[in-house]
Amino acid sequence: MSDRIRRLEFRLGPLSRLLPYLKRYGRQLWIGVLTVLATNIAAVVAPWILREAVDYLKAGEVNQKTLIFYASFILLVSLVEGIFRFLMRRILIGVSRLIEYDLRNDLFAHLQLLSSSFYQRHSTGDIMARATNDLSAVRSVLGPGIMYSINTLFTTILTISVLFTISPRLAILTLIPLVAVSLSVKHFGHQIHQLFEKIQEQFSWITTVAQENVAGIRVVKAYNQEEAFIERFRQANDEYLQRSLSLVRVQGIFQPLLAFLLGLSLVGLLWYGGRQVVLGTITLGDFVAFMAYLAMLTWPTIALGFVINIFERGAASMRRINRLMDVQLDIEDRDVKHIDQIRGEIEVRNLTFSYNGAPVLKNVSFHVPAGNSLAIVGRTGSGKSTLVNLLCRLYPVPDGTIFIDGEEINRIPLNTLRKSIGYVPQDAFLFSETIRQNIAFGDPNAPEEKIREAAEISNILPDIESFPGGFKTFVGERGVTLSGGQKQRLSISRALLIRPRILILDDSLSAVDTQTEEQILERLSHQLKHCTAILISHRISTIKMADEIIVLDKGRIVERGSHTELLQHNGYYADLYQRQLLKEELEQDEAR
Repeated sequence: MSDRIRRLEFRLGPLSRLLPYLKRYGRQLWIGVLTVLATNIAAVVAPWILREAVDYLKAGEVNQKTLIFYASFILLVSLVEGIFRFLMRRILIGVSRLIEYDLRNDLFAHLQLLSSSFYQRHSTGDIMARATNDLSAVRSVLGPGIMYSINTLFTTILTISVLFTISPRLAILTLIPLVAVSLSVKHFGHQIHQLFEKIQEQFSWITTVAQENVAGIRVVKAYNQEEAFIERFRQANDEYLQRSLSLVRVQGIFQPLLAFLLGLSLVGLLWYGGRQVVLGTITLGDFVAFMAYLAMLTWPTIALGFVINIFERGAASMRRINRLMDVQLDIEDRDVKHIDQIRGEIEVRNLTFSYNGAPVLKNVSFHVPAGNSLAIVGRTGSGKSTLVNLLCRLYPVPDGTIFIDGEEINRIPLNTLRKSIGYVPQDAFLFSETIRQNIAFGDPNAPEEKIREAAEISNILPDIESFPGGFKTFVGERGVTLSGGQKQRLSISRALLIRPRILILDDSLSAVDTQTEEQILERLSHQLKHCTAILISHRISTIKMADEIIVLDKGRIVERGSHTELLQHNGYYADLYQRQLLKEELEQDEAR
């Protein structure tokens, strides 16, 4: 049985990944197949009744009751066919929607588990295109593709069987042109697959261009680059048009060719079948029924090209989706211990980390007791943000380098680790929700007083109360309606709400003025007594009260100590402090 499954998976190629989903809805699918069979049986019966009626009329003895019987019988069969055709579409198309629902959820869940490095390698537009446009193409395989395939199979088998029953010679003659159909399908199917995959790749690029333009519209307008982006989108859209037209040209040949081959069958029927009627080999009713059955093969022949088109498109799209689903998780729980909560002690031992072979951190070591604070300063690109990202396990952490409460970080469950960390990154990202929902992101069921307290500590509460909607104010996409300082303070509130054991502030006060910064730091000082704090900033005022300060330069710790000790060292930290003092004096002179 396993060998059969493997052979089937090989034949289906990228679509083999859909087999578990089809198996999940196997009962509904089998019912759908039975409705297809019932539909085709009813469809085959109608021409046979017509055959009997025509032969009855040709006999010359016409009885009105008999004619009414034949007409009523045809009407009844057509009604039965219509009912089963409705059920066929409802069941099979319904199953395709259910599988699309499951596949979309599985794809999104998989994307949530991928590390930050994956999103650095893939554009947002490309991921969106695969999760929408490609998924729709796959759904077409599961719905219309399967339905028309089964329908074509049953129609062809039943119809050809009846044709051979009426006249084997005539059946062979009229079916000879249809042999060329299989050759056409093989030739054009491969071309359609390749062309559609190129079309989907270009659609991903169009989505990326549009997404970047909309997300960065303020920058585009500020630099007067509207025309440049219009031209960029026009070029991408023009390439998409050309690739689509290439597919249309192939389809434009494929479909008429199938219809032409069917036309040859009709020519054979008229020529040879007409002679058979004249010679008395077959009856006029046989000829009429034969023509009706041959006409029934028209749609399956045309549908065959439609189905091949659907399957080739779906296979190309499924291959693109599989590339996402096959991305291995480099951050997941493996050999973890049962740890429900952490205290917050942090130790880093000889940590070396690199992106694509380029070292970002080199032999970094430090120790932060639970409840203490550590400040990190350094030039841009020195590895500060990378270090805190590793503390959150947003990137794979080398074994034996980072320990929390004496336990290797890779052995702590991700859920336990991340629910214990309040992280405020440099880029204060807000969701297109209300202010309340953004603050309560880590704890959606938080009471109002807790949300209000978090907003008060970050000094965003006065701003919120000044908004007409208060906490129900929508902030827009990425918090576009708020200032940079307001977004940073909302992000701080979001981190404080969950009462973290480890609080990480990555240059999260850079967009607020010094007076607001002092107010926030004063309120934060009470919160920092209950957690371990990692502070990253270019402002000395933000970090000078930390228990220990380390200075990073090109991924290495070049200075460490308290604020007073580092000033005495007369290194980078002391130089940074002097420059900031000079800047403050100049600003005060200008204010006077």
